[in-house]
Amino acid sequence: MKIIVPMAGRGSRLRPHTLTVPKPLIPIAGKPIVQRLVEDIAGVLKQEVEEVAFIIKDDFGREIEKTLLGIADNLGARGTIYYQDKPLGTGHAIMCAADSLSGPCVIAYADTLFKADFTLDESADSVIWVKQVDNPQAYGVVELGEKREIAGLVEKPAAFVSDLAVIGIYYFKEGGVLKTELQRVLDENIIHGGEYQINDGIKGMMEKGMKFVPGKVDEWMDCGNKEVTVDTNARMLGFLHEDGKNLVSDTVTLENSEIIPPCYIGENVVLKNTKVGPYVSLGDGCFVENTVIRNSLVQTRAIIKNADLDNAMIGNHARFDGSFTSVSIGDYSVLE
Repeated sequence: MKIIVPMAGRGSRLRPHTLTVPKPLIPIAGKPIVQRLVEDIAGVLKQEVEEVAFIIKDDFGREIEKTLLGIADNLGARGTIYYQDKPLGTGHAIMCAADSLSGPCVIAYADTLFKADFTLDESADSVIWVKQVDNPQAYGVVELGEKREIAGLVEKPAAFVSDLAVIGIYYFKEGGVLKTELQRVLDENIIHGGEYQINDGIKGMMEKGMKFVPGKVDEWMDCGNKEVTVDTNARMLGFLHEDGKNLVSDTVTLENSEIIPPCYIGENVVLKNTKVGPYVSLGDGCFVENTVIRNSLVQTRAIIKNADLDNAMIGNHARFDGSFTSVSIGDYSVLE
């Protein structure tokens, strides 16, 4: 199996945290979003991963590319980097990795996390993963036929079609078929919303009679902006805590301090006169003093003093000293 991960954009809605690190590498409960994504896909499908292909902008830099290749290597898979030079849509991004589109493939957008437990329908040509939602008019949804197979895709339906929203993860038994259909989309210049869309390739496959079925997930977590990213971090901490995962490093220094689970505390974190938790992630090398932190995400080597934080997101190497509460501070920022 191959996993294809379009992640060309840095994530403008999550600035300032994505000015130095692209959104898919923001850590959630101590692990980059994209790493959690590919590991969870591999775990759910229970198949050996042959290759993980990442589609990025050419300005991400060699260090980030090295990190991505390491994510693939940790799965025992070959890592491949492709570049999308222009933001021309999901269909265009996937075709930038055309050389990897063969055999069983999963395509997954890198700002989505999920929790699921289901068996892949081996008889289907494709599985589109969906989540039941309360407001389907705000999403792209699947239309189901009489046999509960997917009969169509509808973007933000004004009238009710179904309440199963497409979450941005797709399985294809043969990636080469999708490649053929997307090449047709490019050749015929089929554009919607100014972009080439994966849905037009999927619709071409459906018109040829291929079987599409839904794969339902229990939880769907977004990392689009600061508010939902902090919420996703909290939810992921809760799931990992329920699974019995040890999220606190043995190298943490506690001086008159308390950790209220669930929390992720990285390596060599120092806590002095501080209460952390619940639902807090602190990256490696953080120093926190005279502070209370709840429901927050702090990246590596931040220094926080004299604070009372809730619903906060603080970047790498940031320095914060003060009484503000709900903050969003990017890498290397100083607020004293």
